[in-house]
Formats: sequence, C-alpha cells, structure tokens
Amino acid sequence: MTITGIVAEFNPFHNGHKYLLDQAEGLKIVAMSGNFMQRGEPAIVDKWTRAQMALENGADLVVELPFLVSVQSADYFAQGAVDILDRLGIDTLTFGTEEVLDYGRFSQVYEEKAEQMRTYLAALPDNLTYPQKTQKMWEKFAGIHFTGDTPNHILGLAYAKACAGKGIRLQPIQRQGAGFHSTEKVAIASATAIRQHLSDRNFVGRVVPDADKFLSAPQVSWENYFPFLRYQILTHPDLTQLFQVNEEVASRIRSAISDCPTVEELIEAVATKRYTKARVRRILAYILVSATDLALPEAVHVLGFSRKGQEHLKTRKKTVPLITRIGKEPWDRLTQQADRIYQLGNPDIKEQSIGRVPVRR
Repeated sequence: MTITGIVAEFNPFHNGHKYLLDQAEGLKIVAMSGNFMQRGEPAIVDKWTRAQMALENGADLVVELPFLVSVQSADYFAQGAVDILDRLGIDTLTFGTEEVLDYGRFSQVYEEKAEQMRTYLAALPDNLTYPQKTQKMWEKFAGIHFTGDTPNHILGLAYAKACAGKGIRLQPIQRQGAGFHSTEKVAIASATAIRQHLSDRNFVGRVVPDADKFLSAPQVSWENYFPFLRYQILTHPDLTQLFQVNEEVASRIRSAISDCPTVEELIEAVATKRYTKARVRRILAYILVSATDLALPEAVHVLGFSRKGQEHLKTRKKTVPLITRIGKEPWDRLTQQADRIYQLGNPDIKEQSIGRVPVRR
C-alpha cells in the first residue's frame, strides 16, 4: 500500500486542503504545525481542533511538528517535516503547488550537486535575502525561474531538497481556487481570505468543511499576544540570547517597540531588504516564547489517528519512539512552552500538552 506524507498547517483547514487529501493515495500521514505557523503567526485555532478536522476529512494519522521545525524558513521547515515523515515510512510526498513541475528531477539535481549548490549559495552577496539566494541557486543549477509570489512553489523546491537521496516520490498537486494570499470569496478560498472574512459565517460555512467545529473553537491572532510580546521585549536583559536574534535586529526591535501599537506596525518598522517581514515575524515569535536553540526531540508526538493510522503506528513503534500522552516527562520543552504561551491568547483555550491524548476517528 502507498503511504503518502503531507506537510501542512491547516490554518485553518479548508476545501483546498480537503481536495489535497482526496488526491493523495493510500494511507495518509500529515505532519502538521502545532500552535505556531511557519511565518511566525499563532494558529487561528489550536492544533487539536485542526488535527480533528484533518482526520474527519481523509487523514489517517496526524503528527506534530516541533516548534523549531514549524516556525522556520522554507528549507528548515521542509527538512524537519520530511525527516519525521521518512521515519514514519512514507514512500510518497504530496503537496500543493502553483505550478506542477518535475520536482523529482529537481530532487535528483540536488542529490547529485548538493555540495556545489551549497557552495554557490554561500558565495552569493549578503545584500540578498535567503529566498533571493535560493532563487538564484535553482536558476543556475536546474534552469528554473520563479518569484517570491509563489510560496507553495518555493516550498515544493524545499521538499525536493529534503527528499534528495531518500527514495521518496514527489507528487505535486495543482493548487485549486484563489491564489495563496487572495482575499476572494470563492469556493476554494485561501486561508488568508477565511481569516479576513471570519465574521461572514455563510462564507466560512461554504469554504470550511465542518465549519461549526472551526467557528466554535476559541480563536486568536497575533494581536492577542502583542502585550506579552511587548513585555518580553521591554524586560528581557539580552534579546540576543534568544534564537536567531542578533545585535542589529535586537536594536531595531528595541528602538521601534515604544512607537508601534500593533504587531504589524512593529514588523513594518523592523523589516529591511535583508530582514524580510516573514523573518521578522518569526523572530518576534521566538521572542514571544523565549525560544533558544535546543535539540529537536527524538520522539514523534501523535495528535490523532484513524483505525488505519493506528495500525500503521504499531508497525513503527519498534523503530520510532512515539509519544501519545505527555505527562511528567516532557516531549519537547520548547514546544510545550510555546503551548503555554498560546493558551494565554484566549481564556477558553484548553490545555494543549499535559494529559492530552490523540484524537480518534
């Protein structure tokens, strides 16, 4: 039987995600971001709600990406997720993309020329952002041209790198509906559109499967956490002790914080050509949760499974340490710390770590 892996955020789960799961083959394993997203945003609803929605719409197994995988740039996000899925025995990786290209060829190119490509990347001038450097690298070695306006395509190339040499088949699926950041109210609307039009319950009901579950869950946004972020910035003795915060960024953040009443204004004030808004937003998430550079956990945290998914887990438990209930012994201290901060955003958010057991379908 084909075992398909999917890397996802489901922020929130919508018709496009259901379409992706419907297109995937065989047993479907989802490696899903926890309560903080790849671009440094808190999840609109908690990870347990999103895992349940995925299971009810075709997923067989949902496992959690640790905080220092889920809140990372594309390459690290993809590498960490693929490593987990590979350990769980996938033979296919399915993902949505703006362009259905021969990602298998790109993976082979990277497998054959990884050292040359890394050397080329390192030699590019520092006035380029990392995404710009990556774009130039792929143009030179694979003859592919793209822009920063196609985030799923960029992630697809990151998956191609991460799968190099692993024997994992890449199965791109043409993205359906509106563009990634579109706010159009169409049948397969983007997550951005859904977050922007939450007050329109009729619209949300059309584009989100099991919309009642989503709409009844406690919801949060960055603004719920801005007072806590301000406190961290104003009281932390040395922000450079935190993950990926250097002197320049720390100085810019401290200079701007008193004059910025919202997180978006703070991001605008801190961002430069070198420090993109996405990177700044991730850094603010690191500051919010007091993230430090800790080793990733060995064990895989299971958020939920179907009967088929449970049977598959039984075949992996001798080779992969699995966590199905976090108790006195932590799974991943940083992810659990992030969960505690996440709960501060809405008093109705339930406990996110200790004692929680997998969702079953």
